[in-house]
Amino acid sequence: MVNRIYSMLGIGRKAGKVFGGEFKTEESIKTGRARLVILAQDASNNTKKKFQNMCSYYQVPCCVYGTKEEIGHAIGLEFRASVVVNDAGIADKIADYLNMEVT
Repeated sequence: MVNRIYSMLGIGRKAGKVFGGEFKTEESIKTGRARLVILAQDASNNTKKKFQNMCSYYQVPCCVYGTKEEIGHAIGLEFRASVVVNDAGIADKIADYLNMEVT
């Protein structure tokens, strides 16, 4: 299950539909492109609260999963506390693996 989630993130990154980092995540949420936000378990409490509140306001599904190192490695970058999925199909598939609902 874990490998499937990270595989989907990697595929999405190569397709240009998954971005890592706080700036890209915030930009995607505010412009309405974000379909799913994933925050690292070891992200700071301020980062988690910021994005959870932002996702709640903009009605974007948000979950806490994995570590910064695992998320960064999955998308081919250094440590990442947040990652945003801008593709509905990829977001739906990841949500299925996480047993959550994406609308």
